Amino acid sequence: MDASSEETVFEMILYGGNARSCAMEAIRLAKKGDFVNAREKLAQAGEEITKAHRIQTTLIQREAGGNSQPITLLMVHAQDHLMNAISIQDLASEFVDLYERIHISGGVQR
Repeated sequence: MDASSEETVFEMILYGGNARSCAMEAIRLAKKGDFVNAREKLAQAGEEITKAHRIQTTLIQREAGGNSQPITLLMVHAQDHLMNAISIQDLASEFVDLYERIHISGGVQR
């Protein structure tokens, strides 16, 4: 893997990690009843996932065009970060919705 490809893979890891962190923060905010900021964090997570996904799509298109790169542990790690971030974001969205429903129904005790 050349330096340019390695940098690209590290960007994917960065964006995936950022997305995961934003999604987890959304859950923490929702648990406190701060739904406006929780939804903002979910939106930020989505933006970070979009950045990582664009990189992934570019890599896939290159490979489909005959310009493949070796599968390295670093690439596998980047893919793992992205997929984990997507899963966490999906679950975080459900948690935020659930905490909001509980909050509206008066079920949250502080």
